[in-house]
Amino acid sequence: MTSLTLFFTVFLAVFIAEMGDKTQLLLIAMTSKYKVRDILIGTTAAIFVLNALAVLAGGLLNEFLKTHLWIVRLIACVAFFYFSISSLLKSDDDESSSGSKIQFAPLAVFCIFFIAEFGDKTQLTAITFGATNGLNANALVIWISSSIALLVADLIGLVVGHFLHGKTPDRFFNLLAFMIFAVFGFVNLPSGLYLLLNENSAEIAEPSFSEMVFETPYALPILCTVALAFVAICVIITVRNRKRG
Repeated sequence: MTSLTLFFTVFLAVFIAEMGDKTQLLLIAMTSKYKVRDILIGTTAAIFVLNALAVLAGGLLNEFLKTHLWIVRLIACVAFFYFSISSLLKSDDDESSSGSKIQFAPLAVFCIFFIAEFGDKTQLTAITFGATNGLNANALVIWISSSIALLVADLIGLVVGHFLHGKTPDRFFNLLAFMIFAVFGFVNLPSGLYLLLNENSAEIAEPSFSEMVFETPYALPILCTVALAFVAICVIITVRNRKRG
């Protein structure tokens, strides 16, 4: 396989895998919190770092993810809940403090995207190509093509988010971001619990969402407790926002 053929093969594989993926929705949500420039910087850096790790680590990273993916899922869960709740927060000093936050925005976007995409099917696709071709001249081709494919696919989500942000009220868009982040949080929680409780299994075939919730010990009580706490926090924030006008 020539370098050009490999480039387009990897590009198409990663691009197709990313279309409709959660990170596209995350970029739509992030346009309500960060400037497009900051999202571009953070996302681009995260994409190239993630794919470099995928290509370089190859099979070793694949083995690690099989037994430790629960760590990533639970960290992602906490991060999604945090950004969901922060989407509801509205304070009078947001504008005055924005200057101190802007310089950290690309780093915040980098962390969000890195956690969301780490161990995802697009990174596993890059891992597969990296493990198959080895650390040779093809590794650079795989890294560049997979990174460009992921960036192009996610830019679609960014464009959609930017368009919606300019055409819809801020309150609606903040609510949309709140819902997207909350859903991802509750999706990652039972998955992380299932993988944690089955960490010692040699091979783990992750079941459906309903099986993880109703058939994994302690999963349902923990999920209900987190849901109640999450709702309580959201109610408190909503009441505070209404009092502040």
